Amino acid sequence: TQWTRAARTRNLGIDPGTPRLGQPQVQSGSLVIVGGGRMPKSVADRFIELAGGPEARIVYLPTAVPRDEARKQGVPRFLQQAEIADVTVLPQMGRREVAEPTFQEALKSATGIWFGGGRQWNFVDAYEDTNAIQLFHDVLARGGVIGGSSAGATIQGEFLVRGHPLGNTIMMAEGYERGFGFLPGTAIDQHFAQRRRQPDLIPVVRQHPKLLGIGIDESTALIVQGHTAEVLGDHAAHFLTSDKLPTADTAAANFASFYHTVKSGESFDLRKIANLDKEPIAN
Repeated sequence: TQWTRAARTRNLGIDPGTPRLGQPQVQSGSLVIVGGGRMPKSVADRFIELAGGPEARIVYLPTAVPRDEARKQGVPRFLQQAEIADVTVLPQMGRREVAEPTFQEALKSATGIWFGGGRQWNFVDAYEDTNAIQLFHDVLARGGVIGGSSAGATIQGEFLVRGHPLGNTIMMAEGYERGFGFLPGTAIDQHFAQRRRQPDLIPVVRQHPKLLGIGIDESTALIVQGHTAEVLGDHAAHFLTSDKLPTADTAAANFASFYHTVKSGESFDLRKIANLDKEPIAN
């Protein structure tokens, strides 16, 4: 499937590994991008608030896991605990299933979408050649919210990292390098500090120097509105730009120092590459 997709895009004159690279901002609506791990109540509450509170109409997409497992998944615990009455689980995959009225109508009326965890390439396989991705973007255009954790975080970027079907240690996989682009101009990684993934975004940003690399710690979220990203939860988020890349002989132990780290409770300007309480990083 990977090589078939890569060959098809090349035949269309598209480089499958080159992102379109829009500005890192959300034109309307909000994003809740969680780095995996435990879901803090503060993050769950913010997602629900942005979706409309008790009147929210939320769609849960469990399709980052294999088809049989996706069909068995119910409403996520954090939504159960919030007692949201209108939550629809959509395990449908592929053109025929996505075209079903149940899928289409739920997304057309949704005020919020939550992407579950698993492997992000499954999202690509589930929705390619369908109108699902446009329906997702339409939720934002209506002022709604899109959220997700782990794989559901990474898929929100424009460049998809760890998309290789054979393993999640491969950062760039031809045919699986396009995310859904809810946050343009970015490549988003998760479980960041906890799995010591600081070195992993460096070759991605080196190969695509206009990308903003974002690493999000577990139990931590970015709340993105416009070009402002608020960090919420237990730990921090980390931002990497091409002008801050380490040299080839930099020791791996020092890689974290090349990131701009933003702690919980702080906000970050994604266009100026600056903590909103500090001076912009010099280019």
